[in-house]
Amino acid sequence: MVMENVFGERLKELRQEKGIGQVELSECLNMSKGIISLWENGLREPTMSSLIALADYFDVSIDYLAGRKDD
Repeated sequence: MVMENVFGERLKELRQEKGIGQVELSECLNMSKGIISLWENGLREPTMSSLIALADYFDVSIDYLAGRKDD
């Protein structure tokens, strides 16, 4: 069974669109680079506070990040 990693894919896409790497994103959000990588690869799920920080940083909704909405 293949599990979808919509959150990780969207996070990576948003990060690349902004032209930043995992290290820069982690520094901006005061998080470890490792956690960004784990999220993007579908190995961990973010906390609610992390989702809020990411949504604010990228100016998107939490629903978009979670794959519940396409815009």
